[in-house]
Amino acid sequence: MRTPLGWLQLRHDRGRFLVALAGIAFADLLMFMQLGFQAALYDSNTRLDRAFRGDVVLISPKALNLQNLSTFPRRRLLQALDVPGVVEAQGLYIRTVNWRNPQTLHSATVQVLGFDPDADVLRLPEVRAQADRLKLPDTVLFDRGARGRYGEVIARLDRGEPVTSEIERRTIAVGGLFRLGASFGADATLMASDQTFLRMFPRAKAGSISVGLLTLAPGEPVAPVVRALRRHLPDDVQVLSHADYVQFEENYWRTASPVGFIFGLGTAMAFVVGVVIVYQVLSTDVNAHLQEYATFKAMGFRQRWLLLVVVEQALILAALGFIPGALMPVWLYAVAAKATSLPIAMTLGRATTVFVLTLVMCLASGAIATRRLQAADPAELF
Repeated sequence: MRTPLGWLQLRHDRGRFLVALAGIAFADLLMFMQLGFQAALYDSNTRLDRAFRGDVVLISPKALNLQNLSTFPRRRLLQALDVPGVVEAQGLYIRTVNWRNPQTLHSATVQVLGFDPDADVLRLPEVRAQADRLKLPDTVLFDRGARGRYGEVIARLDRGEPVTSEIERRTIAVGGLFRLGASFGADATLMASDQTFLRMFPRAKAGSISVGLLTLAPGEPVAPVVRALRRHLPDDVQVLSHADYVQFEENYWRTASPVGFIFGLGTAMAFVVGVVIVYQVLSTDVNAHLQEYATFKAMGFRQRWLLLVVVEQALILAALGFIPGALMPVWLYAVAAKATSLPIAMTLGRATTVFVLTLVMCLASGAIATRRLQAADPAELF
């Protein structure tokens, strides 16, 4: 049986071995947290988009993301109904504002969504079940997944007690609860009827909407209808399939937003930190045993066999360092999710990604550390 020389050398200096594992675990922890927050950025800011019930989405060409949609004429919905395959068209009013937290009385950022309560525009059963409450004047539904101190308010609503707040100097009643969750752009979402929305924001025009949702006939292919709509409608409206609209939102946070870039940069920096730490450990080990390696060369062992010893050490460090590096984020994700109300959780895909990055990190460090070994001459070393 082959002697596990790489493992024996790592175990020989246990202090250095534990420091190396701690360094790899720390680099993995940083990558997990950066990738976790990056995924939460994309997921939280597309949750409402994914909840839209429509095959085709109309938005303004000036729209940047859900918090900056701009508006377009409502009559485009009527024009869209002229296109074969479109059977229903509904408009949404969306605005991000500050409201008064009913519990703390402090200002908080919320996103208000206005729509016809009789229209089925959202894949949120709780909202659909409370459509009659939205028909009451100045009444909204509140997101129980909101970020901030709303525990007492939610408890009162669960008991059926009345709760009021204020938006744009107008008193509103909170008539019920649903669950969506916070995002990077807003602490919560409020659902309102289109009439309540227009009363809350008197400067908003009834003929200008933020989003149009088009429903196609059952079995109607989406792509041909999208192309027909783009030819039929003027340039003041952008036509996207629902899947493309969700991708449009995600692309903004991925490329145009500095937040997405920062998380990506943080992941890259964590990878570099891991490479440096593992390189220092392996390089020190190679230099400390250079004469022993030279002895193996003089005995006839091939260069490849010696390099495999360093590769073995790199793989051992990657595997053992990944274990604590993957366990700590599970707890930190739970803490962060509770504190921020963002969808942060460990996933198999992310764990696989970080493990692959850890392997690459350690193997790259091992390849750099073996340069001295490859150039070593037994005669010079002795």
